[in-house]
Amino acid sequence: MIKLLSWNVNGIRACAGKGMLDWLAREDADFVCLQEIKAKVEQLPAELQNPIDGHGKPYLPLWASAERKGYSGTAIFTKREPVSVSNLGIGEFDGEGRTVIADFGDFTLVSAYFPNSQEAGTRLDYKLRFCSALLRFCDSLRARGRHVIVAGDYNIAHEPIDLAHPEQNEGNAGYLPEERAWMDSFLAAGYIDTFRNECPEPGHYTWWTYRVPSARQNNVGWRLDYHCVNREFLPAVVSAGIQSEVMGSDHCPVSLMLDL
Repeated sequence: MIKLLSWNVNGIRACAGKGMLDWLAREDADFVCLQEIKAKVEQLPAELQNPIDGHGKPYLPLWASAERKGYSGTAIFTKREPVSVSNLGIGEFDGEGRTVIADFGDFTLVSAYFPNSQEAGTRLDYKLRFCSALLRFCDSLRARGRHVIVAGDYNIAHEPIDLAHPEQNEGNAGYLPEERAWMDSFLAAGYIDTFRNECPEPGHYTWWTYRVPSARQNNVGWRLDYHCVNREFLPAVVSAGIQSEVMGSDHCPVSLMLDL
């Protein structure tokens, strides 16, 4: 059994100060994808530059920091040596550290931090270009018979079930018609939202705004974080979950269990 976790940590140093390293050791996952690390590697303390698993053994950390300090960025902590490590190879996205892509032979793992479309959709075009580029990349893998897992913060609540107050958020970033339509097209192209595939019930969220102090306590949230896989890889999926009890960020981790 293989365990994968993904978490938008909203600043890896801040999250580490709120128990992230204890969570990392306790969960002892095979792969951990992080988003919005907001740091360059040289800014990190030794315990983050050299993370360890639940057995005290070192993870191999793979980093993609943004050129701009204190912004964006992604990472993968892995127990397995990858065949190769890359980014999307597109400057406008790689410059913001939007992806780390690791080929592990039997599947390719993407830690992705999708752009926020921002108020009034000021970055919507940028976001949709990123979404299109990522879909092209995934399709190119599938065309070669490969499997892919896209883990991360998609910054999209796909359907009304994916946020507590859909009517009040019509026209807001993360729930724009164009974003939701792209998610429709992504899934229609042959990719599976693993959590929703097994859990049709409402009330499961992964992000709660800090702007409303009681939002998390009252579970007024959005589901923005996903593990999506190509349809052909679905038989390997054992379970997908949300760790809503884990604190340390405005997002919580999401999990995926595989049996290869």
